[in-house]
Amino acid sequence: MRVSLGCRFRYSLPQATPMIALLNVHFSRFGDLERPDHLTTNPGVPLESYRDGFGNWCTRLLAPAGDFVLSTDGVCRDSGALDPVAPWAEQHAVQDLPYETLVYLLGSRYCDTDLLSEEAWRLFGATEPGWARVQAICDYVHQNVTFGYAHARSTRTASQTLAERRGVCRDFTHLAVAFCRCMNIPTRYCTGYLSDIGEPLPHPSGDFAAWMEVYLSGQWWVFDPRNNPPPHRPHPHGPGPRRRRRPPDPDLRSQHAHGVHCPD
Repeated sequence: MRVSLGCRFRYSLPQATPMIALLNVHFSRFGDLERPDHLTTNPGVPLESYRDGFGNWCTRLLAPAGDFVLSTDGVCRDSGALDPVAPWAEQHAVQDLPYETLVYLLGSRYCDTDLLSEEAWRLFGATEPGWARVQAICDYVHQNVTFGYAHARSTRTASQTLAERRGVCRDFTHLAVAFCRCMNIPTRYCTGYLSDIGEPLPHPSGDFAAWMEVYLSGQWWVFDPRNNPPPHRPHPHGPGPRRRRRPPDPDLRSQHAHGVHCPD
């Protein structure tokens, strides 16, 4: 199938503002782009791009004072296949994990494992290690956190999500990621476009969304604690094919001065 993808952010900036944007499809899906999702700005400014340590394609720029717009627009080819399910997938002993997965056991700015470890073991210590344990974590988060756009708060941590029992998709994901890491399962945060493909009406239009990948039986698997089971997700921003990796907990757009994001 051919799917349009893109985004638009409008700012009102009181002064020139350095920015780093992570808004492009991950390099592992670049070959699927029928029309590349080049980042454009209005007014036009010089752009400098690089790939960070987690494989994310980043664009660095200096936005001028006043109204400023960031946007992308592309077309992606996708098979339409659903994410695979593998109930047989096993959890690795920590000493047997590949070294490159160990970073995904660490706590981070949003996934405060030090505050959640005791509760994670109380809730999930008796579950079967592996796929069943991860699914139990997703089920718990899905059933105990209330979703609502009005609940969005950019500073909310995983432990705060557990205490407040509400949030948006990133909060669901941060909590599930933190629980999995507490249980010694390498887990990485993912973000991209969540489409309405294959979803029954009524449904909202496509939007940015967050989910996670866990490392079981020698490979990464997709889980979505917000939707549980996950809908179709063909358009990743970051490490992947459908992911942007954490730590170190970057935003989709990082700006290094005060400014106002104006929703269109």
